[in-house]
Amino acid sequence: MAATGSVRTDGTLLSRLDQFLYKIETVFCLIGGLAVFSLMILAVISVTGRHLFNQPLSGYVDWIEIIMPVIAFLGISFSQRLGGHIRMDILIMNLKGRPLWIVELISSIIILILILLLLWGSWAHFLRSFDMSAPLWSRDSSVDIGLPIWPAKLIVPLAFFILVMRLVLQIWGYARAIYEGSDEPVAVPLPEGAAELAAAEAKIVSEK
Repeated sequence: MAATGSVRTDGTLLSRLDQFLYKIETVFCLIGGLAVFSLMILAVISVTGRHLFNQPLSGYVDWIEIIMPVIAFLGISFSQRLGGHIRMDILIMNLKGRPLWIVELISSIIILILILLLLWGSWAHFLRSFDMSAPLWSRDSSVDIGLPIWPAKLIVPLAFFILVMRLVLQIWGYARAIYEGSDEPVAVPLPEGAAELAAAEAKIVSEK
């Protein structure tokens, strides 16, 4: 698993774009958190209705189907910015300087290609569901209460688009680090060891 890294900032265009995109990612992550909370509320309502009134929430499974993409996808770019996605670090954690940034650049390019393919496929999947001339603009709907499914399908390419922007910025950051020979480039997650992570966690706890 990748150790969550810190991200340096400065006054360069790359850093300003990174911070602007980070604000969008933070909002998306907040929406994902609210979606988790709403799912908990729906579960409470459904269970309470079933046990007290013998009437569970109508369309509970349908609402889960709509909300799950929000939970699953809106936070992926936020995590990518912090270097929080799961990966193998046995080799990378032993690299420093240009060799590290070269490996990170290559892996980021591979990920970008994969996400572009997923973006294309998920957008095509959304278009098959969306129809301006259909009721509720939807060609398909949930089984129980007929919720339009296209909003949930739109979440996926939207999240992938933000992730593409994040990967482009990180590729820029790694390429710049390789060119300049920088040890602490901006707009990319810097690897942190166990000691650094423990110190950061201790600082957070002490500030509460």
